[in-house]
Amino acid sequence: MKYSTPDLCDDNPDSINVLDAMFTSYGARDSFFGEIVTIKCFEDNSLVKDNLGKPGAGKVLVVDGGGSLRRALLGDLIATNAFDNKWEGIIIYGCVRDVEVLANIDIGIQAIGSVPLKTEKRGVGELNIPLRFGGVSIVPGDYIYADINGVIVSPDNLIPQEKEIIA
Repeated sequence: MKYSTPDLCDDNPDSINVLDAMFTSYGARDSFFGEIVTIKCFEDNSLVKDNLGKPGAGKVLVVDGGGSLRRALLGDLIATNAFDNKWEGIIIYGCVRDVEVLANIDIGIQAIGSVPLKTEKRGVGELNIPLRFGGVSIVPGDYIYADINGVIVSPDNLIPQEKEIIA
């Protein structure tokens, strides 16, 4: 289903929160939404890699990387794995790398920047905890919507799947 975040904001003013304008789109899919799964980590993408290696249909991984611009939390191999596992998208308050390859992977990817240096793998981070960045609280199980206009969150699914009509 086609949607735009401006339309969702206009139609649901009491149900949405808008993240500060700081993200750039890096994936081949400019528009994506889904149920939120969260990770909080700093310059260690161990949990990012592990979770994007699991089934993710209907979900968006939101990563609070502390806004670090020193190490990339996502690259082409992990993004390809996320695509293979049917994740809708990934939003990173931090950096990505391999941007020329990410642009050709059919998944939504937004981050605050790119940097060529990968992270160290220390197995450090927290899964499915409430996050706060961009002026907004991001809660696992809520919904996130992203396109080239911006990123919004809502406790409600603002784009319910059409019900199958049985004839």
